[in-house]
Amino acid sequence: MRKEIPIVINNVLPGSIAEEAGIEKGDILLAINGESIEDIFDYRFLISDEELTIEIKKEDGEIWEIDIEKFEDDDLGIEFIDELIDEAKSCSNKCIFCFIDQMPQGMRESLYFKDDDMRLSFLSGNYVTLTNMDDSHIDRIIKYRMSPINISVHTTNPDLRVFMLKNRFAANVMGKIRRLAVSGITLNCQIVLCRGINDGEELHKSLMDLTKLYPAVNSISVVPVGITKHREGLCKLEAYDEASSMEVINQVEKLQKSFLEKHGSRIVYLADEFYIMASKEIPGYEDYEDFPQIENGVGLIARLIDEFEDYIKNASFSVQKKRKVSIVTGVSAYNYISLIAKKLEEKYGITVYVYKIINDFFGENVTVTGLLTGRDIVAQVSGKELGDEILICKCMLKADTDILLDDYTVGMLQDALGVKVTPVENSGKSFINGVLGI
Repeated sequence: MRKEIPIVINNVLPGSIAEEAGIEKGDILLAINGESIEDIFDYRFLISDEELTIEIKKEDGEIWEIDIEKFEDDDLGIEFIDELIDEAKSCSNKCIFCFIDQMPQGMRESLYFKDDDMRLSFLSGNYVTLTNMDDSHIDRIIKYRMSPINISVHTTNPDLRVFMLKNRFAANVMGKIRRLAVSGITLNCQIVLCRGINDGEELHKSLMDLTKLYPAVNSISVVPVGITKHREGLCKLEAYDEASSMEVINQVEKLQKSFLEKHGSRIVYLADEFYIMASKEIPGYEDYEDFPQIENGVGLIARLIDEFEDYIKNASFSVQKKRKVSIVTGVSAYNYISLIAKKLEEKYGITVYVYKIINDFFGENVTVTGLLTGRDIVAQVSGKELGDEILICKCMLKADTDILLDDYTVGMLQDALGVKVTPVENSGKSFINGVLGI
């Protein structure tokens, strides 16, 4: 049940139904049509009625009951401080692979919050384990058609899942997944693969169990465990190397072929890092179908290259021949970024410096660009030829801000390096426009 926290209205849009009804910022929303409100889903469901009675508590303590007639799809124009209205549910697991447990002390507090909230899965694409959900929570997903939901499965073996998540409530994940599936909820699943623990035969079993529920289980991503240098006192984990990554690729690609023949979809997709660690060519654009796991880093490079080739083939620009620009990127993407940067150099006569940043902050096992920090960038490119501008990927920044993981800002990078720093989206078009200065 929702904690008894007042639902304070943070903003009322000008010209909205709420403003015309006399609802103001600072008012407390008590009920709609006599129903109390737990979260944003209750609110959205209740305001879909054409006739509403809104119960409001004004700042002077007076209670108003406001009758409103509207069309079904009309919004009231009320905004709340938190998108959920309710507090986000935190994670109760102690996963042996949890990345947050491997972060150093002293970072901003929000980075240590572990959410495990089904509502954020629907709203923001977060992954949830379902361990803090009972039948009433499953009922809400079905009632409000929260679809798709992203689920961190990791293994369908009940005993192994209890061990990996360190939570006795982790065992019945397949029971909950089946109930959601038969109720018409679309599910995207994730398996964080830990070497020697849930790979091999365990991975085969998990993939076979989940694909039996296709198309409700729409996609499955398999990603390698991220291991930082800050694992004191934690479960011992072994990083994937070239040979073990190739084993995973061969196993999954064989299953992909059979799934494609049986279901018309590969269903399961491997993270780019497996191919990079195995020194194997990344699959082509078509092999990722509709990129159902792109937000999980699966297919990012294939999509970037395809977008790049498509855009540059059909575009014509007038570019300053003397333009010099530098790019900083993680180890995983370095070779691919260097390759497409070279094509721009040759086509437009510009100079592009691509710098591979080793992740000293988290450790060299962490190779993705999105986990780079400002201090590592400054330490490793200071004194080097940077040209007129440095490009960084927006995936390094906290959403809708200019702040990196270690609280460096874009402005701080510019001051430290003495050159303009420009964040760009992770797309072929944005990459080309950024490099060419368009």
